[in-house]
Amino acid sequence: MKHTSIAVCVGLFLFSACNQSPKVEKNFQYPASQKVDTVNEFFGVKVSDPYRWMENDTAKVTAEWVKNQNDVTFGFLNKIPYRDVIKKRLETLYSYERLSAPFKEGEYYYFYKNDGLQNHSVLYRKKGEQGTPKVFLDPNTFSKDGTTRMAGVSFSKDGSRAGFQISKGGADWTEAIIINAADKTILEDTLRNIKFSGIAWKGNDGFYFSTYEKPKGSQLSAKTQNHKLFYHKVGTPRSQDKLIFGDDKNPRRYVGGYLTEDERFLVISAATSTTGNELYIQDLKNPSAKLITIVNNFDNNHSVIDNEGDRLIIQTNLGAPNGRVVGVNFMKSTPENWKDIIPENENVLNAGTAGHKIFANYLVDVKTQVKQYDFKGKLEREIELPGIGTANGFGGKVDDKELYYSFTSFTYPPTIFKYDIASGKSSLFEKPKVDFNSEDYETKQVFYHSKDSTRIPMFITYKKGTKLDGKNPTLLYAYGGFNISLTPSFNTSRIVWLENGGVYAQPNLRGGGEYGEKWHLAGTKMNKQNVFDDFIAAGEYLIKEKYTSNEYLAIQGGSNGGLLVGATMTQRPDLMRVALPAVGVMDMLRYHKFTAGAGWAYDYGTADDSKEMFEYLRKYSPVHALKPGTSYPATLVTTADHDDRVVPAHSFKFAATLQESQSGVAPVLIRIDTKSGHGSSNLSKALDVTADQYAFTWYNMGVIPPLAKKDM
Repeated sequence: MKHTSIAVCVGLFLFSACNQSPKVEKNFQYPASQKVDTVNEFFGVKVSDPYRWMENDTAKVTAEWVKNQNDVTFGFLNKIPYRDVIKKRLETLYSYERLSAPFKEGEYYYFYKNDGLQNHSVLYRKKGEQGTPKVFLDPNTFSKDGTTRMAGVSFSKDGSRAGFQISKGGADWTEAIIINAADKTILEDTLRNIKFSGIAWKGNDGFYFSTYEKPKGSQLSAKTQNHKLFYHKVGTPRSQDKLIFGDDKNPRRYVGGYLTEDERFLVISAATSTTGNELYIQDLKNPSAKLITIVNNFDNNHSVIDNEGDRLIIQTNLGAPNGRVVGVNFMKSTPENWKDIIPENENVLNAGTAGHKIFANYLVDVKTQVKQYDFKGKLEREIELPGIGTANGFGGKVDDKELYYSFTSFTYPPTIFKYDIASGKSSLFEKPKVDFNSEDYETKQVFYHSKDSTRIPMFITYKKGTKLDGKNPTLLYAYGGFNISLTPSFNTSRIVWLENGGVYAQPNLRGGGEYGEKWHLAGTKMNKQNVFDDFIAAGEYLIKEKYTSNEYLAIQGGSNGGLLVGATMTQRPDLMRVALPAVGVMDMLRYHKFTAGAGWAYDYGTADDSKEMFEYLRKYSPVHALKPGTSYPATLVTTADHDDRVVPAHSFKFAATLQESQSGVAPVLIRIDTKSGHGSSNLSKALDVTADQYAFTWYNMGVIPPLAKKDM
């Protein structure tokens, strides 16, 4: 649409939409995407894979394709007259101080703080609660361009030593730097090539960590299969690290080691997929003690959350899809000896401990409820929360007298409360000052029915007084997988959408963890279509109830949610005006060939499993479900060059096939960020991509957001 057309539209519709959506010139040229005659064969069925060459992320031809696509995409985005206004508003909104809950290590209280527009939050510390805060680690100094971030920090038990990890360009691969906490002197050479691991200190001299062998070929896309746990003694070369768990004969893709607070037990979790784990324990008090197997299969999820001398406290979903807490002596720790401390009930449980108490964090129709128990399972109280929303942080050390937790909801910025464990009283500790009046907005939870009549919950947030006339720009966001629950939360960026008349809707699809393992399994493997049906039904509900219409509906999701968007827009291209798939799993026939992708097979299955599984995956795989000659919605695919979790080739293939298939005039573009990974590598980049997504969405709906009026 030309600038003159937009100006006329503003004059006619001050706050909402134009009668006609923007048009893309019919001779709009996408960059050429070379097709190569590559064929995969599954169970005798040949499947063309013409863009296989895009999987080579180090090839010159791939780099050229990326540049050409970005030139076209940013050429389009640059012509949207209010794109920069959106970015400025985002920056204004983020210009407020944000603090994390404090945590105690040694004689110091540590906390993160962001002054507003810092690319990364800074780690501060102070002696005692009333001490003067001083900078401990500032990730903003790690690189000139701000694309190196801190990926975690861990302290020895007495707080005298620390190890912090850094990620460059958003990659999952990290480096670990070991320091004396007192003066921050570096104790040894940087430990490189660590992935999917924390640092678990044993005393002050060493720690446990996990990693893979450095892959051959591209480190950002090569398959990682065999995760191993090592012990590293500070000051010794990496070659002398002791292998604790893992071997080449029985590879596990995800291995983690951690210690109980008293450092009595080393706990090892080993898994081949993202659901289900083996559990092992070693009594470190006895130098000759060997690993004891607690659970020897991958059928359920288990973790040791604390111990009381020889007694282990374990959270598990064995025989309890919603979760339970059990106790057992470590010498007889196999499941037949487990005794319930907190039995399963109708709500999903996530438990933590602090001050020698168990805090049971329940999801009740996707809203937080917290109960405090003693170590024998006696209920002491339900904790009074500020309202309906999400509370986190109910964990700490055994001697803690108080803890700090955060509470948030869609229009309630994350606020920190101090909780007295003995009395059960909460007091306000820190409330952010956001340029946002929550009283102007409302959130409701509705329940709708999916294609098979399953009842699905959905939160809807919008400005009070919004007229339900079917003309409200609506952003429908979901995930639906890997037992992950989408709970009420505040997103500063979302303010821009809401204050400009937008509706935000967040359904809780099957495949997630909102109603336990049964809900999760209902959206996996041969049940995956349920997830897409749930999402489609959410859009249909919003249209039926006149929150929006097909012309003003946008769907959005990232990672597994990117797959959700890709599958939905290929199955129902008529349902929405705009699609925003981010870092999505788009090639369901080959996802398990890259990085740790094989670990997702519990949710997805693989095309190598059986002919039935292959045919099921092929039917909904976004790359393969696109049909030439179809009018698809305006689409902005987003990915990044350092995404080593869902490799960008997924998005490359999808975008190239979509551009080839598109028969309509709506633009189908791909935005490829540099020096970013599975998420933006810093705040500035995050605001850039959000501004582009909002601008693209409003523009393709023919909507002029009110914030743009003063600048046009």
